Amino acid sequence: MAHVSLPEGLPGIVGLLEQFPGTGRHLRALAQELLRGPSSLSPGERELIAAYVSSENDCFFCMHSHGAAARHLLGDRAGVVEQVRADFEGADVSEKLKALLRIAKKVQLGGRQVTAEDVARARAEGATDEELHHTVLIAAAFCMYNRYVDGLATWTPEDPGLYDQQGARLAAQGYL
Repeated sequence: MAHVSLPEGLPGIVGLLEQFPGTGRHLRALAQELLRGPSSLSPGERELIAAYVSSENDCFFCMHSHGAAARHLLGDRAGVVEQVRADFEGADVSEKLKALLRIAKKVQLGGRQVTAEDVARARAEGATDEELHHTVLIAAAFCMYNRYVDGLATWTPEDPGLYDQQGARLAAQGYL
């Protein structure tokens, strides 16, 4: 049972965004900008970063929601979502994305964990300032979203089909 009153039947952050629309509109807008706004990282790659950070934070709802969105956006490369979750170093993704995921992991642990060497490695793989910015901000924001969802003990369904439906909706419509 959630720690606050939430609309029945709305899982995870969805109930929180509906119950508290003042903050909800800003949190949705931030997710829209980070995950669908202009970027040289594809929406699928950005959802993959969000799903990875959520997995590292053990946020079941966000890990499965954003993993499903990433699968829908990545299409025939959908299998990389589980590869990244299991072991991103061995996943079938670019070396640049692996370097960005290393940075995301360090942000998840604590922002000051990111070193100049981490950034230099990512740049050596072709990462731009914008991609570094997006990676760090996605990782930081998803630490907040994950803690928001879990800190208020929101309802987390276990049915994979619900996450697939949510992922399809997020992939098609975004966050607004």
